Amino acid sequence: MSAQPPAAAADNAVALDEDGELPPSPPAAPRPRSSTAAVVLATLAVLFTLWAAQELVLPILLAMFFALIGNPIIRGLQRLYVPRFLSALVVLLGGLFVAGALANQLIEPAGEWIRQVPREMKQVAPKLRDLYKPMLDANKAAQNIARAAGGESSRPVQVIRTEANEPYKVLTATPRRAASVLAVVLLTFFFMVYGQQLQRNAIALLSTRQQKKLTVDILTSIERAISRYVLTITVINTCLGLALAGSLYWLGVPMQEALLWGTMAAILNFAPYVGPLIGIIIMLLMGFVAFDDLWPSLLPAGIYLALHTLEGQIVTPIILGHSMRLSPLVLILALMVFGWLWGIIGLLLAVPLLVCVKLVLARIEGLTGWAKLLE
Repeated sequence: MSAQPPAAAADNAVALDEDGELPPSPPAAPRPRSSTAAVVLATLAVLFTLWAAQELVLPILLAMFFALIGNPIIRGLQRLYVPRFLSALVVLLGGLFVAGALANQLIEPAGEWIRQVPREMKQVAPKLRDLYKPMLDANKAAQNIARAAGGESSRPVQVIRTEANEPYKVLTATPRRAASVLAVVLLTFFFMVYGQQLQRNAIALLSTRQQKKLTVDILTSIERAISRYVLTITVINTCLGLALAGSLYWLGVPMQEALLWGTMAAILNFAPYVGPLIGIIIMLLMGFVAFDDLWPSLLPAGIYLALHTLEGQIVTPIILGHSMRLSPLVLILALMVFGWLWGIIGLLLAVPLLVCVKLVLARIEGLTGWAKLLE
């Protein structure tokens, strides 16, 4: 066995300090962090992708939303030894039956209101004239000043644009909407039936048993918490709608019309702040149309405001607790972003998506601070 050259031995030797101990290892180099510009560009790219692919993304998100509503019911049926496939089919058919029966009851009063709005608004105008008369006087004075300063030529030119292909757009949009509805129904069924199996197959890709166990615990707790939240908030909004419908029926509004406004209130309540504000305005208009005197005309909006205050300040916080609370500022920002991206559907999905993000952040170590930021 040949001896190692002195130079090589010197190269392989470990330098010791004065006490004969190994020196401390140098600190690890910090991980490279993305620049602020890169983060902003990535965020803009994601938002543009979500907006451009909304016809693909929205059916998937709606299907996941409906599946989360049905999962607690499916788990309850499975405890009664009902197969998951049959449980999902019963839940889906039951939901479609309720939606169809409700739509059958509401389509007639909704169509009647759409036909009567132009005529009824003429009757509402005298009641509202006293409310906005000061603003009208100020507006007329401003117009007179502008006309005197610029002459008759200062009148704005009105441009009326018409589109000749409007009927063609309606004909082409109807099959696409029907296909989107069918896609939501099918995806909801498949999410309810095969969602757990897909989750297991994804977890099987992990390398160690510890990672699999931790991931299963996190996903199971998140899925159950989100399902419970979505189902609970749906039940609360439904009770709010029924309470409003009952109150309007007690005031003398016909049953079908009262159900129409109750359904509207339940749907709008999925969008906090923005939805109830729209609901109050609609209730004001409905009250002025349905009643002749001023104070009875304000009753529907007053009842709606009282019910919403009771639900938002007492019922929902007691049932859901502190873990599901969200910052009002974050909620408004989320509603603005998702409403801009996806319109009315984005307003309805903003809060469930934000709750999902908060629950995921709260379960991942190192990201709990971001979850507290959303509270």
